[in-house]
Amino acid sequence: MFIERTAKEIIIRLPASVDADDLQEFLDYARYKELVQGYKVPQKVVDQLAADVNRTWYKTNRKRLIK
Repeated sequence: MFIERTAKEIIIRLPASVDADDLQEFLDYARYKELVQGYKVPQKVVDQLAADVNRTWYKTNRKRLIK
């Protein structure tokens, strides 16, 4: 792995043998960090939002999961 920092960006070079799913997970996390930088949200608000999303997802997918 090679990491280079320039004035405007960070360049990361990885071998082609890196697992694509693992790489996508890392890129998703990096994108998340980029999007939320500068936001100051209390953990309580984050927890409530996560609970709401999970509840909605379960209601939508319940029939598919329970057979």
